[in-house]
This record gives sequence, structure tokens and C-alpha cells, in this order.
Amino acid sequence: MVVLGLVLLVLGLVLSVPILVTIGAILLVVGLVLNFVPIGGTSRRVY
Repeated sequence: MVVLGLVLLVLGLVLSVPILVTIGAILLVVGLVLNFVPIGGTSRRVY
């Protein structure tokens, strides 16, 4: 999801399409949040 958001963000900036920039930024932020927040309450424990 992060890669797709980055691609859409770059395409939107190059082609100057504001909706692609918006969707790309949203996907990038959501992808980064989901990447760092553990889903299902699982925590990463190192023993």
C-alpha cells in the first residue's frame, strides 16, 4: 500500500492531477500507520 501511494503521488505530481496526489498521500499515510501499528493486539516480543 505504501508503494502504491508513492507511485500515485509521483504520477499526480508529474502529470499535475490533484486527485492522484490526494489519493496517493492518503494511501501513503494509511500504509505507514498500518505498518507500524500492530493489528490484532499482537506485540512483537524479543526474548
